[in-house]
Amino acid sequence: MSEGSNVKFSEQEALDFHSQGRPGKIEIIASKPMATQRDLSLAYSPGVAVPVRAIAADPATAYDYTAKGNLVAVISNGTAILGLGNLGALASKPVMEGKAVLFKRFADVDSIDLEVATEDVDAFINAVQLLEPSFGGINLEDIAAPACFVIEQTLKERMNIPVFHDDQHGTAIITAAGLINALHLTGRTMKDARVVVNGAGAAAIACTELIKAMGVRHDHVIMCDRSGVIYQGREGLDQWKSAHAVKTDRRTLQEALVGADVFLGLSAAGALKPEMVKDMAPKPIIFAMANPDPEILPPVAKEARPDAIVATGRSDYPNQVNNVLGFPFIFRGALDVRATRINDEMKIAAAEALAELARQQVPEEVAAAYGGQAHSFGADYIIPAPFDPRLMEIVPAAVARAAMETGVAQRRIEDMDAYRTALRSRLNPTTSVLTLAYEAARANPKRVLFAEGEEDSVLRAAIAFRDGGYGTPVLVGREDVHDRLRSLGVDDPHAFEVHNSRTSTLVPKMVEFLYDRVQRRGYLLRDIERLVNQNRNIFASLLLQMGEADVMITGVTRPYGQTIREVRRVLDPKEGMTPFGIHILVGQTHTTFMADTTVTERPTSEQLVDFACQTAAVARRMGHDPRVAFLSYSTFGNPAGTFLENIREAVRLLDQQKVDFEYEGEMAPDVALNPTMKRVYPFSRLSGPANVLIMPGLQSANLSAKLLRELGGDAVIGPMLVGMEKPVQVAPMTATASDLVTLAVLAAGGIVR
Repeated sequence: MSEGSNVKFSEQEALDFHSQGRPGKIEIIASKPMATQRDLSLAYSPGVAVPVRAIAADPATAYDYTAKGNLVAVISNGTAILGLGNLGALASKPVMEGKAVLFKRFADVDSIDLEVATEDVDAFINAVQLLEPSFGGINLEDIAAPACFVIEQTLKERMNIPVFHDDQHGTAIITAAGLINALHLTGRTMKDARVVVNGAGAAAIACTELIKAMGVRHDHVIMCDRSGVIYQGREGLDQWKSAHAVKTDRRTLQEALVGADVFLGLSAAGALKPEMVKDMAPKPIIFAMANPDPEILPPVAKEARPDAIVATGRSDYPNQVNNVLGFPFIFRGALDVRATRINDEMKIAAAEALAELARQQVPEEVAAAYGGQAHSFGADYIIPAPFDPRLMEIVPAAVARAAMETGVAQRRIEDMDAYRTALRSRLNPTTSVLTLAYEAARANPKRVLFAEGEEDSVLRAAIAFRDGGYGTPVLVGREDVHDRLRSLGVDDPHAFEVHNSRTSTLVPKMVEFLYDRVQRRGYLLRDIERLVNQNRNIFASLLLQMGEADVMITGVTRPYGQTIREVRRVLDPKEGMTPFGIHILVGQTHTTFMADTTVTERPTSEQLVDFACQTAAVARRMGHDPRVAFLSYSTFGNPAGTFLENIREAVRLLDQQKVDFEYEGEMAPDVALNPTMKRVYPFSRLSGPANVLIMPGLQSANLSAKLLRELGGDAVIGPMLVGMEKPVQVAPMTATASDLVTLAVLAAGGIVR
């Protein structure tokens, strides 16, 4: 049911997110070069005439020469927006843009949102039907029942591309996956299960139809609406409700639930009472999917029946029924075989693939998101985690196979293993790991010290960090910090912990500690007292050293080098390590790690080795197999130069250490990052383009990182500071509140150590 997490945020933060920078959440980016006149001539006139004639001669070639085969329209008239009701087509646009973003983020499906300003069913159908040449699939969204049934069925009959109403079938598929596993755990089968469905809207009817298609007997399902049980002979039923009417003398939800094995709730908060749960059969299965508040909260259901298996639409309880597990991957598989429709067999294949995935061992990165708990198949894990990276290869492959077997595929995939490999390569694992890092922070909240607590960007980061449930922000600032928080819309500013060096009782201990540390470096006692009282980085570092917080974030008020020097007056590097910085460049399908970009001006060969090993470890924690390149202006001695020996020595030192990652050097960037490198240098030890770049010196590294941040197309994370005895991150002075939260989460979640 839910496609997001149960995260708190202010209304202003939501408005800022959608309005800042380029308004909205999507943009169109050309997939071919558009730099020269020749490029434009090929893209448009006269070159475009060639594919036009080809498509006119053979319409199927549109999938070869245009984006049709990877393009889905997300279409709504706004008559049933989330839980907000009928607010109109225009008001639905933020939701439809969000759906388009989810398609891209989870399955690399390009999507365009279309809002149709009509509640007339025939007009809506005609408008969508005419769009068939443009798209490979249609995702209907937030359309009220019963119009949604007529619209979808008619479009499926008239169009030769997949039409899918996610509010119906997405929920049904995830529910069916969970039900498969819940029945297995409780020793039941589909044909024996007795099911009560509370709710008779689009999702409820779709769930009922799908589980019946999977084997649940018609006479074993009782559906209820606001008026009670839908029974044979009841007056006023429309054709969709009457299709599920059964012969029974039960008339209320409470009566229907006596002895029932399964409750599927798609109705309203609080509809399922504890006494009703007690009347259910042993080991009851409860799917309470009203959104955002379920029919019964899991703790309440468990108190009534400790043997119950409970699922909801919420991310803060086990077994989340989350549509994002389904629709992106279902369309991915359907598009890849050019399916003409999404049929029941494809839906069942998706449900069975999801159920099977939940029974497999959970990957380390997913377990880390839940506090390192070894989530395994059981009553609290019957549905896969939404950010399990295996979803991308398992679900589309199952859907594509079902489409081919049932004759709705226009293109066959002959090598399914190769297809699954191609699916894995479509997405960048970093995007999943970053999301998982946020989940890990929620599961293991830390105290994060924001050293510059008088800056608005820092305060916004602290607010977002707290409201996101990632941990407890600890602020360093003066007396007006609480007033500043109130001006930013915080209702409870005094709930924020603030440390003021002028009033802190810890200052005498801090002065004693720091004086003992630096007294033989030319500092007098009064110098130390002044530093502790007036320098926020010194004061904050001492708070971190004394255990008042777990992580420290600073950097927005002073240059990076100055901040590092201030921090290092208090904190030491880890034993045997040189602190250094990593910039991470994140694209749709790739991630590149660059080090050292912030600290050491001319690293020694030993330091280069340390940078390589530590950066490779970060890359591995973010889901990548490290391929390390030691960069230079020279590639294997061409051209010859003066400053190459320390790079060559670093490679020799790694040879002696026998590390568990690929490495090579010295190499120019255009060689290290080129997938055809092996053709020219067949002796290279890298199996593919490098993803960890070890820079030869600070000047080239820092310039490259900043140029890429300003001019490159990738998102840039960092710099991230590695190698200090305590977790401390120094942000650039240009960092936004969002950048600060990301650094805090990565440090608190253990990605950067």
